Amino acid sequence: MANESGLPQEPHALSAGDVARHLRVQPDVGLAADEIDARLLRHGPNRLPETTPRSWLQRVLDPFRDFMIMVLLAAAVLSGFIGDIADTVAIAVIVLLNAVIAIVQEWRADRAMQALRQLAAPRARVLRDGRMAVVETSQLVLGDVVLLEAGDMIPADLRLHHVAQLRVDESALTGESVSAQKHAAPLPPHALPLGDQANMAFKGTLVTHGRATGIVIATGATTQLGQIAALVRAAGPRSTPLQLRLAAFGKRLSLVVLAICALIFAVGVLRGEPWLLMALTAVSLAVAAIPEALPAVVTVLLALGARAMVRVHALVRRLPAVETLGSVTVICSDKTGTLTLNRMRVKAWRTWGDLPAQQLWRAAALCNDAVPDTAAAAWRGDPTETALVEQAGAEGIDVVALRARQPRAGEIPFDAERKRMTTWHAAADDGANAPPWIAMTKGAPESVLPRCTHVLTRRGAEPLHVHEALDFARSLAAQGMRVLAVAQRDWHEQPRAEADAVERDMTLLGLVGLLDPPRPEAKQAVAECLAAGIIPVMITGDHPATALAIARELGIAAEGAKALGGAELAAMDAAALRDAVAHVRVYARMDPAQKIRIVAALQANGEFVAMTGDGVNDAPALRAADIGVAMGAGGTDVAREAASLVLLDDNFATIVAAVREGRRIFDNIRKFVRFNMSGNAGAVLILFLAPFVGLPIPLLPIHILWFNMVIDGLPGLALATEPAERGVMQRPPRPPGESVFAHGLWQHALWVGLLIGGLCLGVQAWAAAVGNPHGQTMVFTVLTLAQMAHVMAIRSERESLFTLGLRSNLPLLGAVSLTLALQLGVVYLPLLQPVFHTLPLAPGELAACLGCALLVFAAVEVEKAWRRRAGRAMHAAIGAA
Repeated sequence: MANESGLPQEPHALSAGDVARHLRVQPDVGLAADEIDARLLRHGPNRLPETTPRSWLQRVLDPFRDFMIMVLLAAAVLSGFIGDIADTVAIAVIVLLNAVIAIVQEWRADRAMQALRQLAAPRARVLRDGRMAVVETSQLVLGDVVLLEAGDMIPADLRLHHVAQLRVDESALTGESVSAQKHAAPLPPHALPLGDQANMAFKGTLVTHGRATGIVIATGATTQLGQIAALVRAAGPRSTPLQLRLAAFGKRLSLVVLAICALIFAVGVLRGEPWLLMALTAVSLAVAAIPEALPAVVTVLLALGARAMVRVHALVRRLPAVETLGSVTVICSDKTGTLTLNRMRVKAWRTWGDLPAQQLWRAAALCNDAVPDTAAAAWRGDPTETALVEQAGAEGIDVVALRARQPRAGEIPFDAERKRMTTWHAAADDGANAPPWIAMTKGAPESVLPRCTHVLTRRGAEPLHVHEALDFARSLAAQGMRVLAVAQRDWHEQPRAEADAVERDMTLLGLVGLLDPPRPEAKQAVAECLAAGIIPVMITGDHPATALAIARELGIAAEGAKALGGAELAAMDAAALRDAVAHVRVYARMDPAQKIRIVAALQANGEFVAMTGDGVNDAPALRAADIGVAMGAGGTDVAREAASLVLLDDNFATIVAAVREGRRIFDNIRKFVRFNMSGNAGAVLILFLAPFVGLPIPLLPIHILWFNMVIDGLPGLALATEPAERGVMQRPPRPPGESVFAHGLWQHALWVGLLIGGLCLGVQAWAAAVGNPHGQTMVFTVLTLAQMAHVMAIRSERESLFTLGLRSNLPLLGAVSLTLALQLGVVYLPLLQPVFHTLPLAPGELAACLGCALLVFAAVEVEKAWRRRAGRAMHAAIGAA
């Protein structure tokens, strides 16, 4: 059976020449230029499968499917029906604002993700018309001949044609942490796991060593990476706690309000009131009670939070995840690149006798496959080998010049069984009696040391005490270092290529310990996690000793703590693993599939889990976690698509910064709900109670719309910029199921609403008693000024405004000032008075309105003082206990 390229389903079973003939290409020439466009048109660009873009019509209609928005649209229609066109227009403006914000944010997120996709492997080197060319990877076609070398990301699925010591890191696809050795020979003609297809190279994997050419046999969706990506995208995203809470809150509140409105309308009509007047009253009450600005403001708050996270190198893919971060109780992080720099460094070394260190570093630089990257003024290749040449340079050796003087004449490449590599070179011109050839070997101490018989000193070769060298190697390994032994052997003739003949009777030059050091900011980030009640957990494929050393240095694991290995975890049942995850902080030698078990066990224990990942096989774990965190710089497209958050710098400290931002945003959402619901409660009580105390309708629909759109809207948006509360990362995570109204928010909204409603009705009753015609205008003004006083008081749930200072949130101060100016304009400008049915207030009347507002401010400050005193008493009681 053949695929769409005409190749059999098992191209690994064909010779490279047969694959080239099937695809009509000469491997040493490449495709002709006139063939490229035809193949690109036939098979499409080399891009991963993407979710079908939503049409603009779908994007425009989606915001209007919210239940609260539909209620508002019904109110707008009713307002238009009874002739209040101004109310209809005002509601329509609010609904359109919400839709525009949602559409713009989605468009911005799509563009940001499109830019992220360019991080994978934007260009590839190919042979076309017999010449090497650099092309966009999206322009690769079946039959293209791709040139590979160390450091390259493989841009498509390739059947390897010519291979020179090629090793490929396939962990992103297979989960195997050891680089795979590749060759070009055909394999048996039956289905093989990807990890066993040694003559194939797959899209999204990384060349760590050697060189090769390969023929493109699959692009885009037909690659192995593309097929897995399509499966991952088939699973829909999970609803976040914020989405669930807001949806439930909006529906319950809207249904209650509609029921109250219907009751008032029915009772009024039964009492003989004009039905049009009662319909107008019911609509006014509905508009007053339903927080129509809530969807828009929450979207803005989350969008601004997402924008702030980009400044700290975190891209939010799903907007409600901004808030969800505040519920995280456990952060499961990879070690390499996230907690560490992902750049090996030489930490320690030892030579014997008084041997100059340069002798060791010359050998380490020659027996080395790292290549210079002149454009980046750095080295490319395996991190261990680049660390060795960098250290050689630091020791004063010009590695490029050294290699030019002593070019490699032959090699025995590294393999997992021998655990060492050897190269031989013409010896330096050190005298007439010097041997003309020298072989240099580096590898694992347990592999190299038994093949050494001497150490080199200034006095010459001396016998090697192998146990002494092994003890030193073990001491470095116990500190979490990767240890290499470097040795050499002189030859009077060019060495033969048999490993056993070349790699024996060697002279040990020294031992080198290397370490991927922790990121400088990671330790502080871990400490911040612990203070915030968040447990940092390390999950790595690395050696347990290395993982524990880094974990102890960062404060993740205590002295004496042990790592749980992959083999131990595999032997545990679900119950045993649940018990283990309660105290284990370091998991070593884990494969990506085991991450899912760890996540499930933590969630079964009631934890809210953030999980990092970068590989294709990490995508299921990212989906399973409550917050999936993908690597933007070093990760795969599939991992990024599965995640809610993408780290642009692959840095653990960025996760902590995102959690801090998530907590701040949720606090600000609570502040807006507190502000909005208190004012709306006051407005509802005014409209509901006025007829029962014999007062005329105190507020007109235009007043309610102005109050909800401008008075609530501008300061509500400015609350998004409120800085984080003091101690935001010194409190425990918020339970994910916790209501937005927890910690006394609904009680606050109720009593403040009662206070505002009582003050407004008191002002109206006084005006009616003395025959003052300004009563309705005064009620409108008291309501507005009281909300402005209220929003300034609730900037913190505990801290006094006098402690915070007026200048600590200048956008809010500006919004309040602008709102006050607009309200005064509505009251005093002759052009606006007919529209809003207002009359100019006398100075004494305005002062009375201002006094009512200050009373609200004072009452809220008293409540906060009581909260502070209660909090101190609770802490004192805990301390005494």
